[in-house]
This record gives sequence, C-alpha cells and structure tokens, in this order.
Amino acid sequence: MVEHDALNATREAYDAVAPEYARLFSGELRNRPLDRAILGAFAELVSAGGDAPQVADLGCGPGHVTAHLRELGLSAFGVDASPAMIELARHAHPDLRFDVGSMTALDIADGALGGVLSRWSVIHTPPTELPAILAEFHRVLAPGGHLLIGFSASDGPSHPTQVFDHTVAPAHRWWPDHLAAMLHESGLAEVARTVRRPQPTDRRQFQEVHLLARKA
Repeated sequence: MVEHDALNATREAYDAVAPEYARLFSGELRNRPLDRAILGAFAELVSAGGDAPQVADLGCGPGHVTAHLRELGLSAFGVDASPAMIELARHAHPDLRFDVGSMTALDIADGALGGVLSRWSVIHTPPTELPAILAEFHRVLAPGGHLLIGFSASDGPSHPTQVFDHTVAPAHRWWPDHLAAMLHESGLAEVARTVRRPQPTDRRQFQEVHLLARKA
C-alpha cells in the first residue's frame, strides 16, 4: 500500500508540473558535459553487445534523454508513470516510442534489453520498495546488459538513505556504497561510478552519483 500510494502521489505531482518541468529541463544536457560523457560510455558499452540491443529510459519525463540516447546510436524508448510527461515526450519526439508504465511492473519481456537507464527516477521510491525495482531491472536485462542509475548521495555511510525537499514529490538520497550493495544483491555487479561534487551555483548541495552495473 505504501508503494502504491507513493506511486500515485508521484504520478499526480508530475502530471501537475509537466509543462514547466519540460521547459526547465529539456535542454539540460547542453550544460552537463560530464553527464553526456557518462551517457556516451553507457551507450558504447551497450552497443558492444551487438544486434542493436534495445534500451529503456525509465522515468523518461519529457523524453530529452531518450532522444539523446537515440542520437548516440541506441535503439531507445522511454517509460514514465506520468501520462502528462509521456504526452509531452511523444509531441516533442514523434519518431520515438514512449509508454506509460511503472518501474515496479514493467511491460517488458524477461531479458529483452541490452541497457536500462534510470536517471534520478528511483529517488521517489520508498526505501523498502527499492529492492523490488532493482529486481525488475535485473529481470528485463539480457545477460551482459548494463544498468546506469543516477541519484543524489546521502551525507555519509551512517545515513544510507535520507529524505530531501524535492520540489515535485517526496524523495530520497542514497549512500553510493549502500545502493551498490543493493545492486549486487539483485544480481547486478558494479562496473564503475562517477561522483559530481556540488558546485556553488547548485540549488542543492548534494553529490550527484552515477553507478554503472552489469548483469552477469
């Protein structure tokens, strides 16, 4: 019930702000060279699997990162719980596929994907429910497939999770080692990580973390 309530609340919150969110963030990658580099490395690793593997951008929002993945040569599609976000994504990128869906129960066959991108999309998940979502990521990835997951770091190992004042919906930060251990328990081995330290101009003074993991 907690997860169901959280999902509904998050969906409704993002539906309400979808146009403004798209206006603010659709061009964000232009000013984020490190993020572009991480996405480029992810794309290269996924493409090395051959046979044009599909990649799901989970929590795709208005679709700008999904479109970037396509520009990097991936067969990418987006999934988001917010129908309003999906409507905006389809309008902005009519040549791409976007589906309404939940990370808790993806309408994707077992082992169908060469890559999963979860970029700040798990932050609204109650901590007790995150293992089920990571298990779902593992299920849809093919052997050798890669997951790239982005999130904000908590303040230290004594704070494995922390709630923070996200503008749209209640959200959580994670200590990177704690989340990496959860990935390992789900059958996803960490390959690499990046940590971007907060800059003086950042609204929130949190470290931004990307974990790259591989399904054995």
